Amino acid sequence: MALENKHIFILGTAKFDGPYESTSYTVAKYLAKNNKVYYIENPYTWKDYFREKGQESFNRRKDYFKSSSDGLLSTSIPNLKIVITPPLLSINFLPEGFIYRQILKINEAIIAERIKKINKQQGVKEFIYINSFNFHYPNIADLTKPALSVYQCVDPLIIDFDLKHGTTSEPIVVKKSDLVVCTSKQLFREKKEVNPSTYFVANAADISHSSKALDENLKVHPQVDAIPSPRIGYFGNVERRMDFPLIQEVAKANPDKNFVFVGPVSPEFIPDWFYKTPNIHLIGRQPYDLMPSIIKGFDIAMIPFKKDDVSATIFPLKLFEYLGAGKPVVATDFNPDLKEFTQDVVEYCADSASFTAAIKKELQANEAMQIERRLKIAEENTWDNRLKGFSELLATYLVKRTSQDLKNIYHVY
Repeated sequence: MALENKHIFILGTAKFDGPYESTSYTVAKYLAKNNKVYYIENPYTWKDYFREKGQESFNRRKDYFKSSSDGLLSTSIPNLKIVITPPLLSINFLPEGFIYRQILKINEAIIAERIKKINKQQGVKEFIYINSFNFHYPNIADLTKPALSVYQCVDPLIIDFDLKHGTTSEPIVVKKSDLVVCTSKQLFREKKEVNPSTYFVANAADISHSSKALDENLKVHPQVDAIPSPRIGYFGNVERRMDFPLIQEVAKANPDKNFVFVGPVSPEFIPDWFYKTPNIHLIGRQPYDLMPSIIKGFDIAMIPFKKDDVSATIFPLKLFEYLGAGKPVVATDFNPDLKEFTQDVVEYCADSASFTAAIKKELQANEAMQIERRLKIAEENTWDNRLKGFSELLATYLVKRTSQDLKNIYHVY
């Protein structure tokens, strides 16, 4: 039983018009097919307000910042509205403690008042509230009294900004939520210790976009095309998750191959040799719309993440985007749970030697035979399939069915 004809507020971490797809906004778009959804994008702080004033994104929102506004911005999806809140106080610089928590109440009250105003204006009597990994505001449900309070955990806490107060805030929202949904098994195991009503619904991909790489008439992105083949490519952020020692060894062992990294770079994590290695190419951030033309130019797609406690929680969207483009994928064995979802289609490697061997194997494989298998796996891991289960889980919890009914609705690990 999918969720239908309900009002849903989703507090996300991403801007609705950001350069990349996000899990929280993807969930909002899917649920809006059969429900009225209000996506509260990550609120501007006053620091953001003055830093971005005059920019196109700011101008798009400025009229909705006013407290007199309802904050509702229409989208191309009839049942989906964007909620812009008034700017919040910039408080992350404060140390964790009593003062921070007291001022945080002001920010949470501003968000809650926006929700209440919309509910009153729209005549909403009952609604579902989903905190989609915006744990910075853990008490919104207490202030707005939804029929169902949900926390969607999509990543571990990694960056300093999140860790500073997140180690206190996230356990609050996990414990208080009626339902917790995690996008990786490792996160599921961790959160279930805090809240027994925790479930695993894995990430997926919009392969309708990445599969455009299969179009014979699509030209390869010119910056990728300028690099000689064979090209072993990565599309995404180049940052702390990367296994740089392994990449260095693999690049050195394969001087006849070019390793292409397309995406924003976090320089604080990048070793000097990375910039100086002749067969490593950094192209930088590219619009998500161009992703198919970029991946089309890869002979092999790679995910060279280091293996640690953080990576064990990652269920990367790019894995299924690569497969949806028909590309062979070579990855490190950073998350052993992924094998269940990709069967034997993806090569998972424990070290640089096996990574090199996997590259050689894939370059010699019968490509035509393999593409069909990759597409089949990608089609099994689409957002439509995943979020159908998510929607059913919401519907089931909303009517307070028994825990045994829940296990029949969605496979629980």
